[in-house]
Amino acid sequence: MAALVAVNVGMPKDVPWHGRTTRTGIWKSPVAGPVMARRLNLDGDGQGDLAGHGGEQRAVLVYQLSSYRHWQEYLGRDDFTYGQFGENLTVDGLADDEVCIGDRYGIGGAVFEVTQPRVTCYRVGLRLGEPQMAALLVSHRRPGFYMRVLTEGPVRAGDEIVKISSGPEEMTVAEIDALLYLPGHARPQLERALRIPALSPGWQTSLRALLDDADHGSGAAGGNRGLTTSSPPPAWPGFRRLEVAGIEPESASIFSLTLAAVDGEPLPAALPGQFLTIRLRPDAQPSPVIRNYSLSGRPGAETYRISIKQEPHGVAGTYLRQHVKTGDVLDVAAPRGTFLLADADTPVLLLSAGVGATPVLAMLHALAAERSQRAVWWLHAARDGENHPFADEVRTLLSQLPAGRSFLAYSRPSGADRPGVDYTVSGRFSPEWIRGLEPPRDADAYLCGPSAFMRDMTGALEAAGLPSSRIHTEVFGATSALTPGVVTGSARAPHQPAAPPGGRPGPSVAFARSGLTVPWHPGYGTLLELAEACDVPVRWSCRTGTCHTCETALLSGRVEYAPQPLEPPAGGSALICCSTPPADVVLDM
Repeated sequence: MAALVAVNVGMPKDVPWHGRTTRTGIWKSPVAGPVMARRLNLDGDGQGDLAGHGGEQRAVLVYQLSSYRHWQEYLGRDDFTYGQFGENLTVDGLADDEVCIGDRYGIGGAVFEVTQPRVTCYRVGLRLGEPQMAALLVSHRRPGFYMRVLTEGPVRAGDEIVKISSGPEEMTVAEIDALLYLPGHARPQLERALRIPALSPGWQTSLRALLDDADHGSGAAGGNRGLTTSSPPPAWPGFRRLEVAGIEPESASIFSLTLAAVDGEPLPAALPGQFLTIRLRPDAQPSPVIRNYSLSGRPGAETYRISIKQEPHGVAGTYLRQHVKTGDVLDVAAPRGTFLLADADTPVLLLSAGVGATPVLAMLHALAAERSQRAVWWLHAARDGENHPFADEVRTLLSQLPAGRSFLAYSRPSGADRPGVDYTVSGRFSPEWIRGLEPPRDADAYLCGPSAFMRDMTGALEAAGLPSSRIHTEVFGATSALTPGVVTGSARAPHQPAAPPGGRPGPSVAFARSGLTVPWHPGYGTLLELAEACDVPVRWSCRTGTCHTCETALLSGRVEYAPQPLEPPAGGSALICCSTPPADVVLDM
């Protein structure tokens, strides 16, 4: 008979870590006497990061004495106390390779249902002083598991654990965990897992993405679609020389470059929404200038078209406009990106402001080329007619769509701009105006523009009833950071490291979106730690090559891993949390 050995609770607290402060509830301690198990957690317990822990599906975390003994032997430790692994319930029995998702248990006066394995993050390693612990929990198939509370009631150390019923499909915690995190992702197993009603929605979403990947035959690209949205593999490695075949003005500040293969052969087809990375060498710059520009032309054309806004003090845009001419050759990385038009039959909303029109214009080209029957709404915001790019081109494309509609907002229309003809709204698209349009709630919305525009439009669409999962955004500059639990101050612009490690500098590391190139030193540890030293926005969770949150497009070069990730990233990408550069690299950060 399984038994409850200890009940452990703890409230979040701030903990020093790597020169920063992280807020975490991983420190749990045993309590005497009965504790009420409630729908969202145990009395006296809390979580520092509700995005990854806690809530109805993750109300109570369970870990086993057998795993304690395993880690004591493996790590050579004898200092563990109950709650050491951040668990609420330390149990004797209920092994991960025996307990199944959907199993129900009575403990004391409460009834629980197993919902998912633990999602490992860096904090379990922080608590144990073992940085690789997140990966070890998965690779050793000892993650522990979460339960939701079906019937609230008191629990206490010494309570017997009574199995009430078995979950359908009888898939163990260890099996489900390996199915997501380890290579293989067998289709029959994915189908079995998705037939388990008790499996938490987050895990269902991840496993469904893996199943969709298997159904569409895109697994050859590598990576793990259950953990991250990866770009299709690049058509060529590194940078390739392409010739400028044409230059066209699009508005007062935006111009387009048409790029062609030097040998005249058709270029590999790009997907609607992807971007190119251009490497420039202005004479006044000490290192190459690297910029991303969305493809704005028809996907599948023999050439590529990118459209660029010349900012008043923009180094790359100014150089391209003033110095590049037809016949010149540029260094170009292959089309990439995850901001892609979904293959579906639902309505499409294309929202943009200024030069943000470029990726959604490529989507409009794709829809027009196939004479799509989908409802397509084009919403674009510009200052005035002189600063409205692609106006005639968009009008022509929409005329080829039986269900195409256009809405244009001019924030400062000129006397020459005609209301009702050149533009729909004087001013900006307001949340109230968007709601008044009553956009289809089953639509997929694609947004690109300044951050304030995307924030406001995302909120407006959600208020109008669109689920957040159907709202897709593209960011021109550095992406937003994701550093779970880390207490952050005011954001700093990316910069050279304040105190580089000593010794001879190694290869260069270019952060393309941040416009920064830095010499590598082994003292940084990993590419992730170098990015952090430069205040380049980063995204991570496990820091051990397990969760793929840090997966980043590798535009040029290659990396070496230590430790090896549990599953390699997609082709043309790198896991920066556990990699170093043996030669020059360019990262899409």
